Amino acid sequence: MSSLKPLRVIAGQCVPVLGEDTDTDRIIPARFLKCVTFDGLGDHLFEDERFDADGNEKTHPLNDRRFAKSTILLGGSNFGCGSSREHAPQAIYRYGIRAIIAVSFAEIFFGNSTTLGLPCFQASASDIQRLATLTSDRPESIATLNIEDLSLNFEKETVSVYLPEGTQSAFLAGRWDPIADLLEGMPAVTETASSLPYLSD
Repeated sequence: MSSLKPLRVIAGQCVPVLGEDTDTDRIIPARFLKCVTFDGLGDHLFEDERFDADGNEKTHPLNDRRFAKSTILLGGSNFGCGSSREHAPQAIYRYGIRAIIAVSFAEIFFGNSTTLGLPCFQASASDIQRLATLTSDRPESIATLNIEDLSLNFEKETVSVYLPEGTQSAFLAGRWDPIADLLEGMPAVTETASSLPYLSD
């Protein structure tokens, strides 16, 4: 039995942050990596694309009040490329995003996101563009992602999404975080360790 809650459905408003090769330095600039904890990183998500040097807002989807309550982010291909900083998915999650749908993801970014319970779904470029258009027209509409049947429902539209089978199973079983699995299994680890003569001396 997992200590994490199984994840089957994610519902919320979408925000389109489209474009190819969205790298981790754009997601969270390097100067914010000096933090001791990840607290507060969400405040600086896409900092340099959202604000100028004086802190004034630029034109960016995350600054658009229509998308202020969005919890699902739409992206392009190779999302999360660049350096392997864990801070990037941490910033996205702490901003309030609970799922990302993109054409493709950088492998390390995908893994770092999964261990946070932040699913990264793949969809075709044409489907994402259609969702982005619908979202811009009706930003208040709720999208529903179903991890069991790998579908996204948005009003009368249904789009197929993809997760690797192992990742899908981990979310459905509440076993996406290996550290949580290790901590949950510590009694068994301790019992095994106590029976090993080279550890009991």
